Amino acid sequence: MTGMREDMSTKKIVQAKQTRSTDLTPLQKTYIPEIVKGLAVTIKSLFAPKFTRQYPEERMNPQASFRGRPVLVEEDGVERCVACGLCARVCPALAIEVQASETELEKERYPVKFEINMLRCIFCGFCEEACPEEAIVMSDEYELVFRKPENAIYGKDRLLMSTDRLKPRLEFLRKAR
Repeated sequence: MTGMREDMSTKKIVQAKQTRSTDLTPLQKTYIPEIVKGLAVTIKSLFAPKFTRQYPEERMNPQASFRGRPVLVEEDGVERCVACGLCARVCPALAIEVQASETELEKERYPVKFEINMLRCIFCGFCEEACPEEAIVMSDEYELVFRKPENAIYGKDRLLMSTDRLKPRLEFLRKAR
């Protein structure tokens, strides 16, 4: 048994030695060539044309892959959410709170209370990935300003957004899956 362990450890040492094809030259050991390459990249960027957006007048138009603030999808005046609570369970920042209730619609359940604390939200997109109904998605909205911490808690009234407004993001998600 010990002979087998010795063979395995010597194999690992041999494999580690085989990964480097050549030893470094004395000049490479000083790392001067790598420092010069880094400085060259920096100097090139100094003379490259600059791009400045004149922010409130010129707004950024994010791509469909952009992860802005999370919103609830509203389809035909009814939210898609079935209040399963997966988004709240998967949220690493514990920013989502969901309370469910029964309904007479075909989906059987809906969220009575759905709140996201935007001060806690880290825009990771885990809630979007966990949702089986595509009911919560990351929108293209990136401007979040609060005067008081209480204003940062978004309820259903501020979270609901129509499928027409979220069409690019929903199409992106369907292609990505």
